[in-house]
Amino acid sequence: MNILSMIPARGGSKGVPRKNVRRVAGKPLIAWTIEAAQSSCVSDSFFVSTDDTEITQVAREWGAAVKPRPSELAGDKTPMVDVIRHVFLENEKEAGRQFDYFLLLQPTAPMRTGEDIDQALKILQESGADSVVSVYQVEDAHPSRMYHQVGGWLEPFYQEPPGSLRQDLSAVYHRNGAVYACKRELLLDRGELWGGRIAPYIMPLSRSANIDAPIDLEWADFLLSRDRKDSE
Repeated sequence: MNILSMIPARGGSKGVPRKNVRRVAGKPLIAWTIEAAQSSCVSDSFFVSTDDTEITQVAREWGAAVKPRPSELAGDKTPMVDVIRHVFLENEKEAGRQFDYFLLLQPTAPMRTGEDIDQALKILQESGADSVVSVYQVEDAHPSRMYHQVGGWLEPFYQEPPGSLRQDLSAVYHRNGAVYACKRELLLDRGELWGGRIAPYIMPLSRSANIDAPIDLEWADFLLSRDRKDSE
């Protein structure tokens, strides 16, 4: 597969300041994603995109190629797809050829493995999908148990069948941020990272930690530290 693979790592995170270089189970957060990429089929085609000197240094220490991100594409509200399109076209110019697929690996999903990457790309190549998104199956946080406020009163967000048990509810999936992969045409012609025919790559909840808040960092540190002890 002719793939361009990117790990986006902006320096200005607000929810968890400096999260990409924060220590998680003894390593910088971004190192977990770099190691997953290194152990996958994209080991020779991935790079880190960043605007930050410390992230650049850490990424290189862990063996990743780094490409600077222009400051105009590193703002809090810069859409990720704009960053990706810029990076994709610039890399095609440098390589003198077109890439067939794009793969995004967010460093905020440290529990994804090289095998996860390989399996997701296999689905994209063999299923006829336009894009693949990694997800996990929602259990207790099912939409049928959610509410919104209308005039100050709670109303069901999704009507739960009367008397239904949790195991009787239809399967619902949530993006976990670990793997996004798409065809070139979807990215450049439609400006979308996922869309068209979207195939799922279903991951277990145990590998779906996504760092959006400080508590997520603590949870990932616990899980990864436990896994390292179990493997020793």
